[in-house]
Amino acid sequence: MPQERKALVRPPAARLADGLVTHVDRVPVDRDLAVRQWAEYVRVLRDGGWQPVEVPAQEDCPDSVFVEDAVVVLGATALVCRSAAPSRRAETPAVEEAVRALGYTVRRIEAPGTLDGGDVLKSGGTVHVGLGGRTNEEGVRQLRAAFEPLGARVVPVPLTGVLHLKSAVTALPDGTVLGLPRLAPDPSYFPRFLPVPEEAGAHVVLLGGDRLLMAASAPRTAELLADRGYEPVPVDIGEFEKLEGCVTCLSVRLRDLPASA
Repeated sequence: MPQERKALVRPPAARLADGLVTHVDRVPVDRDLAVRQWAEYVRVLRDGGWQPVEVPAQEDCPDSVFVEDAVVVLGATALVCRSAAPSRRAETPAVEEAVRALGYTVRRIEAPGTLDGGDVLKSGGTVHVGLGGRTNEEGVRQLRAAFEPLGARVVPVPLTGVLHLKSAVTALPDGTVLGLPRLAPDPSYFPRFLPVPEEAGAHVVLLGGDRLLMAASAPRTAELLADRGYEPVPVDIGEFEKLEGCVTCLSVRLRDLPASA
């Protein structure tokens, strides 16, 4: 029987509208609408075969809904992150508790290292890591120490002009990396690169098979991917996009749960 797939998610905080913005102008955020959009996102995950594991909301941490930044999982190891943004470091204890309860072996990024999960793109046996504002060289070194013994090949990727690596690129099931050319890193870092026509089109969540969870704000990219044989599943995450969020930020997909989970 196929092993159950789970996904960490975390509800929007009461102070969501105060979330950090780095490369965009601040605009008003409608939290009530964001809560509805989050619920629809979770429904799509569930319908796609992923059982949501809800980390309790952290009302005093505006960015905590972006749960991907708190932990990176490979095999049976969960690497708890340490953001370069001090205001985000209080988000990690509850996430660490959740992955421990699922049976993961927990390791942590320690000072002076910094790492956000949104900077980590896993595809096949390669782990690309964005090196820039939220992740430093010591964070990459510690990630390499945690994951290379598990068989991963770690490749640092310099970033400019985007918050995280996965703000700029994500990967299709066959390893092809999607990105908007003006924001993406040098394509030579990746085995195959497919330019997309919209910024939000660079972000996909692999639901399984050919199904791709995508932002509704990337209809031309959805059409492009449908023409390549994929099944886009659009979700409106417009309130989170105002805070530099994307579809990958809102969950941590747990593909290989430890046997004890």
